[in-house]
Amino acid sequence: MGRVGRPPQDPVQRAHGILDAAAELVLRWGYDKTTIDDVAKRAGVAKGTIYLHWKTRDDLFAALLRRERVHLVEEIRASAPTTVGELFGEFVGTALRRPLMRAALVRDSEVLGKLARMKQRSTMRLDLGGAFDAYLDRLIEHGAVREAPRDHMTVISAIVYGFLFLPDLAPEEAQLPDERIIELVADTVERAMSTGRALPEEDAQAVARATLDLLDSMAEVAHRRLMTSLTT
Repeated sequence: MGRVGRPPQDPVQRAHGILDAAAELVLRWGYDKTTIDDVAKRAGVAKGTIYLHWKTRDDLFAALLRRERVHLVEEIRASAPTTVGELFGEFVGTALRRPLMRAALVRDSEVLGKLARMKQRSTMRLDLGGAFDAYLDRLIEHGAVREAPRDHMTVISAIVYGFLFLPDLAPEEAQLPDERIIELVADTVERAMSTGRALPEEDAQAVARATLDLLDSMAEVAHRRLMTSLTT
């Protein structure tokens, strides 16, 4: 009777195990000091196994950042924000809780090194594309935000990145807890965009639904892009 071998590991499961190891190492040593050999050793796989999934080290870490985006959107969706202010408050709060995502958003070269200088627009910038424009149209339709959608993304980016950089820029005695930062982002975005009118219940519910629809759309796109990144 032949020897019964260990059942083959699912390729996607194996890819996630490799990404887990890569995330741990890049947060410990930084991207520039983390090699494929390091990742293979930490993941408990042969170096060649990694190349079954990604042709280069950059491809591996690009997949890692795409997975971070999936986790980011899923966590925001789980919090069920109902307004645009709550949406971006949760965005900042979730990014602050996830060191790798925070490093990607602020292009932290100490953590991400060369990767922070690459133009990974879909992962490393606040770039929400057409889905967000459609979301704003729905909010304008229901009287939740003022009619200046082209200005809104500039204003939101300034608010979000201002608060993301705040922990690094403010003196220690002026540091705010994450919970307060979340509150301030939500309030500032709402004040900057809102019409200032109280919404009827029907419109408030429609805005909440539009917010969740946006997150569902973002999650679908992020997950699809991740899946294409897990194998060569």
